[in-house]
Amino acid sequence: MKKSILIKNGNIVNENKTFKGDVLIENDIIKQISTTIAPKENIEVIDAKGKYIIPGFIDDQVHFREPGLTHKGNIASESRAAAAGGITTFIEQPNTVPQAITQELLEDKFEIASKSSYVNYSFMFGGTNTNLEELLKTDPKKVAGIKLFLGSSTGNMLVDDVEVLENIFSSTKMIISLHCEDEGTIRKNTAKFKEKFGDDIPIKYHPIIRSEEACYISSSKAIELAKKTGARIHIFHVSTAKETNLFRNDIPIEEKQITAEVCVHHLWFSEKDYEEKGTHIKWNPAVKTEKDRQGLWEAFLDDRIDVLATDHAPHTLDEKTNVYTKAPSGGPLVQHALIAILEKVKEGVISIEKAVEKMSHNPAKLFQIEKRGFIKEGYFADLVVIDPKKSQTVSKDNILYKCGWSPFEGTTFSSTITHTFVNGNLIYNNGVFNDDIKGKRLTFNR
Repeated sequence: MKKSILIKNGNIVNENKTFKGDVLIENDIIKQISTTIAPKENIEVIDAKGKYIIPGFIDDQVHFREPGLTHKGNIASESRAAAAGGITTFIEQPNTVPQAITQELLEDKFEIASKSSYVNYSFMFGGTNTNLEELLKTDPKKVAGIKLFLGSSTGNMLVDDVEVLENIFSSTKMIISLHCEDEGTIRKNTAKFKEKFGDDIPIKYHPIIRSEEACYISSSKAIELAKKTGARIHIFHVSTAKETNLFRNDIPIEEKQITAEVCVHHLWFSEKDYEEKGTHIKWNPAVKTEKDRQGLWEAFLDDRIDVLATDHAPHTLDEKTNVYTKAPSGGPLVQHALIAILEKVKEGVISIEKAVEKMSHNPAKLFQIEKRGFIKEGYFADLVVIDPKKSQTVSKDNILYKCGWSPFEGTTFSSTITHTFVNGNLIYNNGVFNDDIKGKRLTFNR
């Protein structure tokens, strides 16, 4: 039997309130929450005075690269970095090698995670133009959802047959997560710039190639089809202000059939950063204008955008330093996303209560995850303790990603994550990991 843990004197952030109190953990769960809990014999006490206690960040979009691309990262290395970053649960995408486009291949990934993931996990089933029958076998109680690439796909995962797309939308009640960029528009834009520059297109043109138009065409069509078919869709990594007007904020998230996600890099960077950061901030969809960034913040704060994610997608430095057409899109973010948002809390851009809603509560509601995402008695003890007055600077020496670099290198953040609990286990404690404990497979209330 695990030793009970009492976290005392913390500022507990939960359901739009912050209050000073204690949290008692017994085995996997939160046993008690109170303004004061007396320590008893054989209970480990952690003093969180002056610190925040928040529910663990649930990241609904990561690419941990296993199987098949493990020179970039693997489930063990990237979930370890996630634990240090206060992410206690991830949902990983199907574009590995092989792709998770059969139930057998999907279960292979769950098997890997059961032996190596530091935090809780689920995986998405990948839809293609030809695997509807297999897709419909996906168990809604044991799998996070379906992922469709309507742009920027790998292998054969581009779903570009309108009839197939309508069949998928009409046939499943599971959440369908979408990457929305119009491939025809992007191909046309790329050809124009390749004619002028060859393969070495200046990175500043990336948001013009993968343009506002490309994003809006794809997401607006997907939403139109969802309304026609009644599909439950979730649009990943919204990157333009224009797209935010496609979403509503007049009903609770639990009643929405169409939801949206924004990623930390689209809230942090803008086109002005390409000159300094180059291909290190090359993502699909692209980081766009300051006006877009501002529009995303407005939609994030007024609830047109429902959740925050990382789209963590590591590549090696050698890969990223290629010329434009050969440099892959994506970057590692799970270790620093939470503290990046906390920087915006310090600046007064967002309240810590709102940040927790977007990082923890809403992903749990959106995916109907069982007993996670909140600090509630009877819920799994997935908790993060944060020291808001202990600053840190991101450097090669403290980056945990297998790829060894970060787009935040050189950035000084005001906050530090001191403790991360996963299912009541202290996985991360001031830089020290518990390598013996593994996370759990998510289950869903569906």
